[in-house]
Amino acid sequence: MLFHVELGLMPLFHGRSVEIESRVSASRLPQIFLSMLLYFLFPVFAMLLAFHAATEPLGWSGTVLMRGLQFWFSALYCVSNLIHLVADIRIPDARADQVVLMTALSILGFVLCWQAWQWWQG
Repeated sequence: MLFHVELGLMPLFHGRSVEIESRVSASRLPQIFLSMLLYFLFPVFAMLLAFHAATEPLGWSGTVLMRGLQFWFSALYCVSNLIHLVADIRIPDARADQVVLMTALSILGFVLCWQAWQWWQG
């Protein structure tokens, strides 16, 4: 999400507008922004749980159930990143930097998912 903000604001540094034409009505924007915020905050919460599990391996956050939830959560985000990558590739005027960024994030997501799987099984 931080990359979205940074890349989205880049035109400002070159004197260009950052306004994006949208077909979404203004009345729906609060729900969209809330869903974007939650999509960003859930991984932050998952990271905090993983940090807690690393410091307290025998605590509640290191249980098999929590490790399984971490894996399935990372798998869900892997799939969503892959869908985002495919969508970016299919856009007729796709930006190469966005495709490269989503490719890197998808690969990183799969590595994290693999690590979550190993942690769950170990």
